[in-house]
Amino acid sequence: MGALQSIPGQPEYADLAERTGFSLEQIGVLHKRFKQLSHNEETLRRDHLNGIPDLACNPIRSQIIEAFFDRRNFRQNIEGTVDEINFEQFLVVMSHFKPPRLHITEEQRESIRREKLRFLFNMHDTDNDGTITLEEYRHVVEELLSLSETLEKDTAQSIADAAMLEVASISMGHMEPDEFYEGITFEHFSKLLNGFEIESNMNIRFLYTDTMNLCK
Repeated sequence: MGALQSIPGQPEYADLAERTGFSLEQIGVLHKRFKQLSHNEETLRRDHLNGIPDLACNPIRSQIIEAFFDRRNFRQNIEGTVDEINFEQFLVVMSHFKPPRLHITEEQRESIRREKLRFLFNMHDTDNDGTITLEEYRHVVEELLSLSETLEKDTAQSIADAAMLEVASISMGHMEPDEFYEGITFEHFSKLLNGFEIESNMNIRFLYTDTMNLCK
C-alpha cells in the first residue's frame, strides 16, 4: 500500500484503523499532518522531520526521528532502515505512541506495554545487535545532559558510565572484576522499567497534534 490519497471511510483507512487502533477521523487528521510535513510528496524523509520546531529542542531528537525509519517498528518482523516512509509506515510508527484504550483486558494491556518497551529499546539499540551497549547508553545520557550548561563533556561521560554500571549491577547482579558487561538485553530492559507506567505516558507533541488526544 502506498501513500494514501483517499478520504476517511475508504477501504485503505479501514484496514489501517484495524491495524493501528486509530479511528477513521484520527487517521484523516494524521494524513493531513503527513502531507504537510512531506510538502505534499508521497513519502517522508528525515529532513522533513528535522525541520519540526517542536522537535528541535528535544534532547533525544535524533533517536525519535530514526525510529520512524527503523524497519523494526513497522510490525513486519524485518530489520534495517529506510530513507523514506509512506503514510502507512508513518501511521504504524505513530501508533506506538498512542495510549491504550480505557477498557481493555490485562492481557491486552501487557501486550501493549511489551510492544512499547520494544519500541523504546529499539530507539536505544542503535546498531541493532540486540543489546544497549555502554556507548549507546552514554550517547543518550550525554544528549539528555547537554541541556545543562554547567556540565563539561567529561563530566557527562562519567555520569553516563556510572549510570550504566548501576544498570549492569541491577540487571546482572554481582559481577567479577574480570567480567565484561556486554550490554542490556531486552529482557533486562523490561525488568529495569518494571513498575514504570509507560503505557499512557509515552507520547509526542511535534506533529501539531498531541498523541494523548488520539486515545479516544
